[in-house]
Amino acid sequence: MKAVLPIYYQIKQTIRNWILNKEYNPGARIPSENELAERFNVSRLTVRQAISQLAQEGFLTSRRGDGTYITENVNLLDSYSFEFRGLIDDLFFAQIAPVKTKSAEIERKIATKLIREKLELRNKVAEVIQIKRIRYLKDRLFTYTINYLPLEIGTKIREKALYDKPLLRILEQDVGIRFTGAVQTIEAQFADHEVAKNLEIPSGSAVLFVERIMYTKRQKPVEIFQSSYRGDMYKFIVRYKNVLRKGESRWSVESTDSRNRG
Repeated sequence: MKAVLPIYYQIKQTIRNWILNKEYNPGARIPSENELAERFNVSRLTVRQAISQLAQEGFLTSRRGDGTYITENVNLLDSYSFEFRGLIDDLFFAQIAPVKTKSAEIERKIATKLIREKLELRNKVAEVIQIKRIRYLKDRLFTYTINYLPLEIGTKIREKALYDKPLLRILEQDVGIRFTGAVQTIEAQFADHEVAKNLEIPSGSAVLFVERIMYTKRQKPVEIFQSSYRGDMYKFIVRYKNVLRKGESRWSVESTDSRNRG
């Protein structure tokens, strides 16, 4: 396990994933504190701290003298098992229902050198509109997003509208922008202080970082989308297909799914 996060937290996440991945069914007994301490090579106190937090979150119930059991609250477990249709729909259109904006902030500020380059702004003191949003999925904190827009576009965005519909739709429907393409980058990162605070996770936690640059005609960049998704809510599944071509066996990607795992 990585030393970036507290050991008890790593154990907690491991047990949590066991539950959500159905390695233990609802109502099943999990290994004892002694067994878990031996498995993870830690003290019982560390294991107890992890179990205590999972019990507070409703995943586990302790029965004195009998052990610790997975909750039988199926509704709770199902609420952490929402599955998206696929990678593109998920990370490109994750702005549509059931993702809801719970906090939005619009600010006018001087663009950094990197933002200027990505938006192809020539003025060294060019201003942009920065939009920060905290978004939830089924009432669970899901992603922290920052968008950058040139002034002529960003000043047309109203904060109230961000609670009603996705920014992408606002730009298309209300502002009248016709996007012709996008370049999207997906990578694993560690949460810095700002991201960790807004996602309510420890600093240094793994997050899935997505950056997308949106283009209009003539390949003009008009929006930068940067979003950090809680790493403990995602896993990617790639399905391969073995295809015989010209007498040779070749593997190809059949489909790629993005799955929310709570």
